[in-house]
Amino acid sequence: MSNSVLFQPFAFHDLTLPNRIVLAPMTRSRAGTARIPNTLMAEYYAQRSAAGLLVTEATTISEEANGWNESPGVYTDEMTEGWKHTTEAVHDKGGVIFLQLWHLGRSSHSSFHGGRPAVAPSAIKINEPTIHTPTGKQPHEVPRALETSEMARVVDDYQKAAARAKAAGFDGVEVHGANGYLIDTFLQSKTNHRTDGYGGNVENRYRFLKEVVEAVATVWSAHRVGVRLSPNGAFNDMGSPDYREQFTYVAGQLDGFGLAYLHVMDGLAFGFHKLGEPMTLAEFRRVFHGPLVGNCGYTKETAEKAIAEGHADLIAIGRPFISNPDLVERFRNGWPLAKLAAMSDWYSPTGEKGYTDFPAYSQQLDG
Repeated sequence: MSNSVLFQPFAFHDLTLPNRIVLAPMTRSRAGTARIPNTLMAEYYAQRSAAGLLVTEATTISEEANGWNESPGVYTDEMTEGWKHTTEAVHDKGGVIFLQLWHLGRSSHSSFHGGRPAVAPSAIKINEPTIHTPTGKQPHEVPRALETSEMARVVDDYQKAAARAKAAGFDGVEVHGANGYLIDTFLQSKTNHRTDGYGGNVENRYRFLKEVVEAVATVWSAHRVGVRLSPNGAFNDMGSPDYREQFTYVAGQLDGFGLAYLHVMDGLAFGFHKLGEPMTLAEFRRVFHGPLVGNCGYTKETAEKAIAEGHADLIAIGRPFISNPDLVERFRNGWPLAKLAAMSDWYSPTGEKGYTDFPAYSQQLDG
């Protein structure tokens, strides 16, 4: 049995997590065209409930926020009820689970919205070839810049989604501010060319995220609200020359909320913009004094090192959890990891294949 720092409990504000391993949010596609969470999804999260904290797949806050085939939402009564299958299944196993709140912004397509364009801070298209849509692969489109008068409406969508997450029985929420989705495009100078109060300098570019966190924190105590950032990321054509100044400022401002955690994609396994040296957890630790979660490409050994050296309190693991539902026990016992599932299965809408059909190592031993 391991005495690794990964398996030390963590006092998570008013919650105590049994270990320092987080199930990272990963976009999945098992909710069907109606985007209603189902019992198969509940089984998936229950299988992984030994993680100290589970963060759900990205979950859209409104119809306007959609942009990924068959991903779940949390903006109707049916969706709220559907998520109860998951929260009840995880809680029955003693787990703690947060819902990730998502708006895709410009990484959507008009075919998701009845022909209406996707929205963004500025009318700047993703410089990548295609996007998967309900009608197959399509070229990326120029989004519509949100009017200043619309910002309160979008913030309200986050607040309403946070309330639905509470009604569905979640333990908290994570605001998705990473990976080139709506909030990230407001933060970054590459994608935010606004001249109103939501653009033009680091303070104004932070304003939208600030208002979202303030709104969500009227529903939940701030210590049940996390925020995810990707300062080094290139996904969805991101990366700004002033990234270090911007994200240092953002983290310092978020420090004042008393958040559940700041979730930083510091690893480079998801792509790197190469505009300078990568930002590190140590940099964020200097300006953010609450719980810090590292993420992206971590192994058991590198996760232990980051925590032991004081750079992170928790480490989120993503892809290895797909084919290792019992990842925590495999780490704890030194058992080998199963081969990573084929990417073609990750987003498949075809049921359990590549989703809930991976056996635990103990089941293999029994066999």
